[in-house]
Amino acid sequence: MSSAYLLVSHGSRDRRPEIAMQELARLVCQKLEKNHNQTSGEHLVGIAALEMSQKPLHQQIQEFAKTAFGFDKVSANHHRLKIVPLFLLPGVHVMTDIPAEVALAQQSTGEDITIELQPYLGSHPDLKKLLWHQVAKIEAQAWILLSHGSRRPDSQKPVEAMAANLGAVVAYWSVAGSLESRVKELVTAGYREIAILPYFLFAGGITDAIAASVETLKLQFSAVTFHLAQPLGASAELADLIWDLTDK
Repeated sequence: MSSAYLLVSHGSRDRRPEIAMQELARLVCQKLEKNHNQTSGEHLVGIAALEMSQKPLHQQIQEFAKTAFGFDKVSANHHRLKIVPLFLLPGVHVMTDIPAEVALAQQSTGEDITIELQPYLGSHPDLKKLLWHQVAKIEAQAWILLSHGSRRPDSQKPVEAMAANLGAVVAYWSVAGSLESRVKELVTAGYREIAILPYFLFAGGITDAIAASVETLKLQFSAVTFHLAQPLGASAELADLIWDLTDK
């Protein structure tokens, strides 16, 4: 049975996340070639976007399967396509939208291809190690783990657990518990050096907005020193976690 891997992100009008996704796919491809002794796996690792794409995800899945396996040809082989959601929270996209798109794709690809939805990236227990690397680069009295947030019930629990592991407090970009409110609480508690860790995969429009927000906070709290860490970014270490989610 041959396998192929499709990395699914949210999608963005900003080009930077797509470029980072392409780099991640290249790194995962290297893992594939190394672990399965393949001379070339470039057609077996691809990227797709849930939103901001010209085609719905199920069509992107179908087209990638055709490229990876050539299922328009007569073949006696059975193929397996593993879909890896590169999301950090078990929100609506992970729990509802992507499974629905995968089901649609499976209906159209036939029995020769099994489409398997893998665990979302944020569920990997070693993700905290990558965040620790970010934290270790900056000295601060207090840390804020800034997540996008989700309105899906219980989706915030993994973020809260991650923050507790890092010794940080949680703030959210899109739901209640804003960055400014957390900063006010820390300043009131006496902290004068605060670091902010964006819990996002890649630089893009939101991280730009976060940076602008931090500049505003610097003006509002002139006695406080603020540090802004980088998002996770495409790296060999992140590719290792993605491969670990798929290599079962």
